[in-house]
Amino acid sequence: QVQLVESGGGLVQAGGSLRLSCAASGRTFSSYAVGWFRQAPGKEREFVAAINWSGSTTYYTDSVKGRFTISRDNAKNTVHLQMNSLTPEDTAVYYCAAGDLPLLHLWKSTYWGQGTQVTVSS
Repeated sequence: QVQLVESGGGLVQAGGSLRLSCAASGRTFSSYAVGWFRQAPGKEREFVAAINWSGSTTYYTDSVKGRFTISRDNAKNTVHLQMNSLTPEDTAVYYCAAGDLPLLHLWKSTYWGQGTQVTVSS
C-alpha cells in the first residue's frame, strides 16, 4: 500500500513560482514511477509530468516544457514539481499518482493523492 499527500499549492501571481511536493508512505514507493496530473474547473484531468523510479527519465506535457521540472528524492519518499513562469492557464487542482507503470500510463495508477489547489492570478 502507498499513500500520497500533496502539498505546496497556493495563490500566486502570473509569472511566479510554486514548488509542489508529493510525500509517500510505503516501502515500495521508491520503485514506482510518479506522475503529476491537474484538473481545472469544468475540464478533464490531464497529465502534466512524470518521472521514473530512479529519476533518470522524465516526461512533460508540451504546455509545461521549459517551465516545470519534476524531481524525486527516494531517500525521503518525495517527488517535487517545480513550477516557474506560471500563467492563469495553470490554475487547477494538482494530483500526484504512483505505480509500477510506464510513464504515459500513470493515469491508470491505483495510488492517488487528494490534490492541492494552485491558483494563478493575472
